Amino acid sequence: MEDYQKIIEDLVLVVAREGASDLHISAGNHPLVRVSGDLIPLVNQPKLSPDDTFGIAMEILSEVNREIFLEKKDIDFSYSPDGRTRFRANAFFQRGMVGIALRLIPEDVLSIKDLNLPERLAEFTRRKQGFFLVVGPVGQGKSTTLAAMVELINQERAEHIVTVEDPIEYLFTNKRSIIDQREVRFDTEDFQSALKSMFRQDVNVGMIGEMRNTETIGTAVTAAETGHLIFSTLHTNSASQTIDRIIDSFPSDQQRQIRVQLAGSLLGIFSQRLLPRTSGGLIPAYELLINNSAVSNLIREGRTAEIDVLIETGSESGMIDLNHSLAELVRAGEISNDNARRYSLNPKGLERLL
Repeated sequence: MEDYQKIIEDLVLVVAREGASDLHISAGNHPLVRVSGDLIPLVNQPKLSPDDTFGIAMEILSEVNREIFLEKKDIDFSYSPDGRTRFRANAFFQRGMVGIALRLIPEDVLSIKDLNLPERLAEFTRRKQGFFLVVGPVGQGKSTTLAAMVELINQERAEHIVTVEDPIEYLFTNKRSIIDQREVRFDTEDFQSALKSMFRQDVNVGMIGEMRNTETIGTAVTAAETGHLIFSTLHTNSASQTIDRIIDSFPSDQQRQIRVQLAGSLLGIFSQRLLPRTSGGLIPAYELLINNSAVSNLIREGRTAEIDVLIETGSESGMIDLNHSLAELVRAGEISNDNARRYSLNPKGLERLL
């Protein structure tokens, strides 16, 4: 019988040694790691059989999660082989076989500066109420950015912070604030239930791992209106697309109301991408929308298509346009022209800046 605990422990050591961000376990293949954005097969490791991948999944899942996984056929969970190293993971079935994707969560919560993010983000952590979103495709560092913002609050002032995550990723240590971290399925039934509970928990700051449905979005916006500072994420590509996604998730007869609520409660939207750095590793390019009176009016009036122009011309008010972010990275020698063009949402506009 294979020692699946030994197999996974050996793979975790490889992840640490290679500076990898992700580990992929797939039947019929060598294990793979992602380093600086590229997937690399570990050819020195044996190919894994379907029995191996199933056995590894059963080894790293808790008893409760095993039952959920076998019933639902996929599951998000956290895994810590030594109580210090942590992974956010997803196990799933494909063609009747088990696959597992594990993302390494750094042990330390890095600062906004350490992550090469704009210092302007710190201003949003110092607000007393409102709604702030970090958006972008999967795997672009949204959770890491949110963790840096929560940790800044933890260092600067005494607040009651509650996070709701599926699964819990970064582990916070209480400093000036009290931080309660709730994991879906284990500490609360779902995001919606946990958000409603915040109203009875004397919470100042809420961090919601992901906006997954209309009910969660609606409750989060209401919480932001009623004296809470709420942070969350969405899988969208830009600030304007994020606003459309939020509003379109509601039935047509409710969209006017959510426009008004969002126009009044939104603080800003930060959209980010992680790009290959010329010196190795990854560096973020980003867009920052700040909700001022002009943006608020566009949201209220349903003219979200005009928001991109406000971001492009809003640098004096602190807004950051993705193309300007990309162009600055090119000028600083941090990324290549080709990668800048590849990640731009408006390549023609980028050309005028390069």
